[in-house]
Amino acid sequence: MSKKVAMAGMFTALAMIFSYVEVLIPINFGVPGMKLGLANLVVVVVLYTMGAPMALAISMIRIVLVSATFGNLAAMLYSLAGGLLSFGGMALLKKIPKFSIIGVSVSGGILHNVGQILVAMAVVENIHLLSYLPVLMIGGTITGTLIGIVSAQIIPRVTEVIRKS
Repeated sequence: MSKKVAMAGMFTALAMIFSYVEVLIPINFGVPGMKLGLANLVVVVVLYTMGAPMALAISMIRIVLVSATFGNLAAMLYSLAGGLLSFGGMALLKKIPKFSIIGVSVSGGILHNVGQILVAMAVVENIHLLSYLPVLMIGGTITGTLIGIVSAQIIPRVTEVIRKS
């Protein structure tokens, strides 16, 4: 049990560091607010190596702590919506054997953006924000693919470390 708690703490800290790096070094994708989603790398790896409950816990703890430390309540609301929808989609698709790690990660990238747009629509009461969604879906596909490729390389190594510990 203590090894599992230690691993969870390590992964949570890593996800927070990745989030902080994205705040410090914003990459301009040509789309306002779009990020690579490095913290999602941790969520995907944990989903495949430690299971859905642990991945959800790490994702939610990271969102709350990063928002409280570097953001604000609005940022937390957007991140929670994106994180929950993203996680839900990834957890469901992971159960379908035909979906690869990359496919699961892409779904997470897309659904994160969908969740954030839905919250933005509710906050500003403007359905026209949906017109922004196709661009965000393309971005989510690209970043989800990159995160998925890296995750696919990391997961076997993390699995081996967990097995040996």
